[in-house]
Amino acid sequence: MVESMAEKAEVSKENVDPAKEGMEVDETSDIPVKVFTVEILRVIKDMQLQHGLRHGDYQRYRGYCSRRVKRLRKTLNLPQGDRRHYKKRDVTLVNLEKADADERFIHIPLMLAERAWSYAMQLRQESNTELRKRFHLIEKLRKSCVYALQLQELCASERCDARTKLEAEAYSAWIHGSLHFELKLWQSAAENLKKAQVIYENLAQAMPEEEQTVYRAKVEELKPSLRYCAYNVGESSVNDLLEMRGQAGLLGNLSHLVAQTKAESMEAFQMTEWRGRSVTVRPEKVRLFLLSIQELGKSIEKAKDFPAKIELLENVLLDCKDAIAAIKDEIKQDPKLRQTSNDAGSAGLVGIQYLLAYMSYTRLKLTLDRNLFLVAQAKLTLDDPNATEKVQPNSAGKKTKPQDLSRLYEIILQNVTEMQQLSGMENDASYQAEMESLAQSFRAFRCYYIAITLVALKRWREAVAMYERSKKYATEAVSAKTTCSDFDLRTELKTLIATIEGCKFSAHAYSVLEDDTADDSVLFGKSQKSSKPLYERLSHYKEDASLNSRNPNVFKLVPEMEPIPAKPLFFDLALNFVEFPSLEDKIEQKAAGKGTTAGMSGFVKGLFGWGGSAAK
Repeated sequence: MVESMAEKAEVSKENVDPAKEGMEVDETSDIPVKVFTVEILRVIKDMQLQHGLRHGDYQRYRGYCSRRVKRLRKTLNLPQGDRRHYKKRDVTLVNLEKADADERFIHIPLMLAERAWSYAMQLRQESNTELRKRFHLIEKLRKSCVYALQLQELCASERCDARTKLEAEAYSAWIHGSLHFELKLWQSAAENLKKAQVIYENLAQAMPEEEQTVYRAKVEELKPSLRYCAYNVGESSVNDLLEMRGQAGLLGNLSHLVAQTKAESMEAFQMTEWRGRSVTVRPEKVRLFLLSIQELGKSIEKAKDFPAKIELLENVLLDCKDAIAAIKDEIKQDPKLRQTSNDAGSAGLVGIQYLLAYMSYTRLKLTLDRNLFLVAQAKLTLDDPNATEKVQPNSAGKKTKPQDLSRLYEIILQNVTEMQQLSGMENDASYQAEMESLAQSFRAFRCYYIAITLVALKRWREAVAMYERSKKYATEAVSAKTTCSDFDLRTELKTLIATIEGCKFSAHAYSVLEDDTADDSVLFGKSQKSSKPLYERLSHYKEDASLNSRNPNVFKLVPEMEPIPAKPLFFDLALNFVEFPSLEDKIEQKAAGKGTTAGMSGFVKGLFGWGGSAAK
């Protein structure tokens, strides 16, 4: 049992990579030593924004720090006594030198310093109305300085890397500068704040681009306090004081630690370069993809035929899409990256957005390579009337038509358009010029194959026009000042221009011969079919064999239908405006009396047989 455990320990020891696990091997004992990396400034900024300081609620942040310290002590088994008795236990180097040491031991003095500092800031807000609280404020800042010094001593050990040492030193200098600022010790405050500012500036230069924001924001945050100290001390004395302390050795190891931090960051994040700019590669999938395509050119050359090359590129494209998806997932998970990606159009690409643009360009470039191999494969069986050698049909017995190649070049032009519209590259003048030159080259090839298609249809004039346009595009692409380094098509374009010269004159000659043939048919009476009847072409003499047949095309007996105007519709509206003559003189006059009184009603009664004697 003991032997098996020893074997397992040996196997695990062999499989552990100290560089990958953040460990260093002790030469005396051959035991891997943990090296911790604590991003102090980023950690405290994230906690402050998430727990009250976004709205200036220092009391809420102080409560969070207290709960955080309690949880850390319980998790790391570092209690301060039991329920009845209190026994103070600070974090020491012994806790970091253990085999099962945890970097969260460093978080305990950091949280204690933050708790005391947040209490002091809360008292500063309350001291505007209660002046006695200012004394309490000073005591809390002193306590924060004590914990900051503990943090600096822990991080100064060999268990922490250079970045952690610099951040702890800058944090301690900032806390001491804040205390001396409240005590109105302007020289000491200016010295400490300037020291913190210098360290943060050097850290920003050593870090990758996407991690520089938090350090530069801290540098800007310290400027107002430094200006106030300089006002009280004197502008020149602050810099002179810092230079004197630097000569004394206070900042003597700053350059060494910055260089070490930069080297560690370069090892942690692989760097790649595109268009003269270095970009950090953090996602693991992207790193693996970039390593896999380094030998892609050699693999393509070893492929035996075009189908094998196309299949190889399609497999690489699948990996490229997975790498792009990994970058987008990382952007979605980080709200800061989402905000910068939304503003990328106006402020330019930074950090991971530039990496996303590079990977998108790589995907389009691989797609373009695949489509060019498809074009090269189609040219092997192209039925080109301008070619001197006859092509052999493929395995299916089919020849490639010119219109098939024109469609392929249309797809290639769509890929180039997507390259031009890459996010963040719209304002890059050199990049847009290269893409425009590449688009001109592919337009020249597309117009050439469209012209060949028109030649097959015997549309000579249109073919000549397309040849001219193809030559124009090719000439502009060859004479362009900037060309795309990934696709150099100048040799093919020069060959195309030489081919177009002969094809253009050939098509022009065929068009002239066709016109001459049409004239000869009129002059010498060569037979030519016509659908017009004889009475419409009496002025032209043409032999027409159909005139001797049973159904000669002489005259159309049934006239063609012609549109005529429709009969207008009339409505009898005039009756409403007719004034009829009076007929009173025609009506029988009755004697005055009853009959006369009856009038028209009596006439109607007598007419229909009711009333009068009929009623009786």
